[in-house]
Amino acid sequence: MARPLTRLARLTLRTKVTMVVVAAAVLAIGITVVASYRSISDLVANELERGLEDRADTVTTLLGAARKPPVRPDITEQLLLSDGTVRPLNPGRDRLPVSDADRRVARTGTGSSRQDVFVKGREYGVLTKPLPDGGAVMVGQHYQGLVRVENAFLWRVPWTTVAATGLSAVLSWIVLGRILRPVRRLARATGRITTTQDLSTPLPPAGADEIGQLTRSFDTMLGALRRSRAQQQQLVQDASHELRTPLTSVRGSAELLQRARGRLDPKDEEQILTTLVTETTALDELVRELVELATDRYTGEDPTSVDLPSVAEDSARRYRQRTGRDISVTVEGPVPVRARPRALQRCVDNLLSNAVKFSDAPAPIAIHIDGSRLTVRDHGPGIAPDDRHAVFDRFFRGPRTQSIPGSGLGLAIVHDIITADEGTVFATGATDGGAEVGFRLPPHPEKPDRRSLQFPREHHQ
Repeated sequence: MARPLTRLARLTLRTKVTMVVVAAAVLAIGITVVASYRSISDLVANELERGLEDRADTVTTLLGAARKPPVRPDITEQLLLSDGTVRPLNPGRDRLPVSDADRRVARTGTGSSRQDVFVKGREYGVLTKPLPDGGAVMVGQHYQGLVRVENAFLWRVPWTTVAATGLSAVLSWIVLGRILRPVRRLARATGRITTTQDLSTPLPPAGADEIGQLTRSFDTMLGALRRSRAQQQQLVQDASHELRTPLTSVRGSAELLQRARGRLDPKDEEQILTTLVTETTALDELVRELVELATDRYTGEDPTSVDLPSVAEDSARRYRQRTGRDISVTVEGPVPVRARPRALQRCVDNLLSNAVKFSDAPAPIAIHIDGSRLTVRDHGPGIAPDDRHAVFDRFFRGPRTQSIPGSGLGLAIVHDIITADEGTVFATGATDGGAEVGFRLPPHPEKPDRRSLQFPREHHQ
């Protein structure tokens, strides 16, 4: 049983659909033949019965007028007297057998008798009806005409079935070939992409039907893959560039210590060791954020209704304890937002970390929430107008922040998380100095569940 199913699974879609069409055609023809045969048989049988009735009435009328009925090649007539004597009306024809029912009709002059008999291998339908002057007339008609009609019908059925089945198979094969031609083109294109790994391979033109929708879906998927590959390549290039500087510094410091072998002044040695620790810490932060940016560990979260002020208060409290900075949270007309809770908290943490890094103590940091918009305000060097979109690029460093340590990935992570949740990010300069960086998320129609506002504590170095 498994082998035929395996063979069937190996057939092409065109062959499978053609087989279904042929099977449906054969089934339809079979049902039509059976219904037609029964209808024709009933029709011919009814015609035979009416023919016997009409012939018997005609013979009775002609005999009453002392006239001889005309001879018909398919009909045999005979008189059956009341005493059971048979008198043929068509000399030379075979006599019809007489039954007790026929004799009773002839004797009593009432009723009629209908039966099928065989005479020398030929089947007859016989009708016996009484005569007005006594006796009865027996009319028999053989079934050769009916058999001839049935044989002609049954002879045509196989040829008609074969012709109709063959025609349906050929037409379905041709039509399916034309219908599935875009599918074959799409399969060849995707096979070429799989073999060559060339995502720029063009797909065949898309129509307005379901196959066209499939082609457009494939094209959209290829576009997403092309963008993802380009982002990966850019990430690798940027990462290699950013890793080169701290690695060069670490290597130079280590080689200097190796050559000196204890001959350095303690202050110089302490400075070199401090440089090593600083650069390895920067490397650790850079690698950690690179891994987080590449893997997007928040993709397993489902967007839900989140209370934005609760997220801001939680992040502000932790950063107050960690840095001792003055961080305030103000709220104006808050609404629930649709976001991933853990990812959203990471965004607020990154914005606060960025503000702490670029503004010296004791300058305050302010978080302001207006509806579904969150803004973090610092008093650092600010952002140049030309850099307000570039600050969300990976590894971006403006002219005013080149000397400040950092990976340059914090705002890029914010951008990726917020845009994945259908939000927008922004960065502007404050009128009295500093920067305002934040995001806006789509409102959520449902009231947030307070249980979703309890965020697990994450350790950030």
